[in-house]
Amino acid sequence: MFEGDRYQIFTKQLHFMSRVILLLGGNRGDTEQILRKAQILVEQHVGPVCSSSGLYKSPPWGFEDTQWFLNQVVFVETSFTVREVLARTQRIEQELGRKKKTTTHYEGRPVDIDILFYDEVIVSSPELTVPHPRLHLRRFTLVPLFELAPGMIHPVLKESITTLLETCPDKGEVIKI
Repeated sequence: MFEGDRYQIFTKQLHFMSRVILLLGGNRGDTEQILRKAQILVEQHVGPVCSSSGLYKSPPWGFEDTQWFLNQVVFVETSFTVREVLARTQRIEQELGRKKKTTTHYEGRPVDIDILFYDEVIVSSPELTVPHPRLHLRRFTLVPLFELAPGMIHPVLKESITTLLETCPDKGEVIKI
């Protein structure tokens, strides 16, 4: 292969980059530090982080716990498929101390990485649903997403992030730190 061929292949790959929007969160250990490490690992194993929201503190959603969560939305450019992104983010979770789920209920955890969107792709399978099926029900997801992309249109619900936030049934506190 000639040097010019490598360049052509490289530039072709750049055109096939996808944008994945992730929600990073957790409530066990030094959560702020864990989220920083998660973002570094996402950069290394998924792709460059193009933008990130501030950190937001909120009470647990869907279960009782004394420790509040920290959450952050990050926009990532990736050359991986959505299923490869899922596998890579699950490995990052494990590396940062996330244990396999032992129950069907929500529970505290050092880190959780959810795929909110992957371009305009819609996936519905037992192991993965994209866009995230509950993002429109959770203020702790919508508030940091609104910070980065208030006008973005949800590809299934056909509503902007602004409208989803305004009509969100969740009234829980979400505090920027």
